[in-house]
Amino acid sequence: MGEKTEYWLLKTEPGEWSWSDQESNGGISKWDGVKNKQAQKYMKSMKIGDLCFFYHSGSKARRVVGVVSVTREWYTDDDEGGGGTVDVKAVGEMRRVVELAEMKRDEGLKGFVLFKQPRLSVVPVEKGFWDRICEIGGGFEGDDE
Repeated sequence: MGEKTEYWLLKTEPGEWSWSDQESNGGISKWDGVKNKQAQKYMKSMKIGDLCFFYHSGSKARRVVGVVSVTREWYTDDDEGGGGTVDVKAVGEMRRVVELAEMKRDEGLKGFVLFKQPRLSVVPVEKGFWDRICEIGGGFEGDDE
């Protein structure tokens, strides 16, 4: 029996690594540079096949723009000075981006960990919240909808 899929949200500043960068990179990239110990703990929990919202952060763009899947679990990378990374692959762009302000107004997202721990760059997403954000955004390319 396979393990059940877990869901995550990965934040990135669009000027540092954008959805366009992710797609133009053959869709595969190392998700690295995470220094916060709690965020690293979440990354260490990721399994191959887990799905992650690709979230643009920053002052001008706070929104879910796409979905990536984990293709390689946590490993240390000598280039990262003892840090670690996971590899992710683009699954598909959201059919409609989901803005942070819109999520905060949605009754179905009350208690979402993103609102409780807004500074973490990696957070878990409960299945019900995942489904609701996908519903708001009309799903994502490649979701077989």
